Amino acid sequence: MAGNVSGTGHHGTSWEARSPWAASWTVAAAFLMVFGGIMAIFEGIAAIARDDVFVATPNFTYAFSLTGWGWVHLILGALVAAAGMALFRGAAWARAVGVVLAGLSMIAHFVWLPYQPVWSIVLIVIDGFVIWALCAPRRESPA
Repeated sequence: MAGNVSGTGHHGTSWEARSPWAASWTVAAAFLMVFGGIMAIFEGIAAIARDDVFVATPNFTYAFSLTGWGWVHLILGALVAAAGMALFRGAAWARAVGVVLAGLSMIAHFVWLPYQPVWSIVLIVIDGFVIWALCAPRRESPA
């Protein structure tokens, strides 16, 4: 469909995936960003409260305060969830922001390994998938 968008006189374009797989993976990435962001918020709250769930490995190279990491996860989780919701709504900026936030989340979970090793590895893999899904090849097509 080419022409006016909602009668505004503005000729818009949309991004269409080269394959249906890429488009559906983008929706999956948005869902995983929202879910992962919410889980990171809970993870951050638990760390700030100094929950007994976390056991740190002594003499870890990237040892930081548990409370400090709680705030990092809380803030990063809120940003990731917000970007995921914006991606659901089709915000153009959400792709680039999502890639950057997923990269930061990968780094944060790498450093978080001594506190929650299995969860960190799972989220590193999920963040890698989110980056791939948001960078999937697309072609511009008229709206």
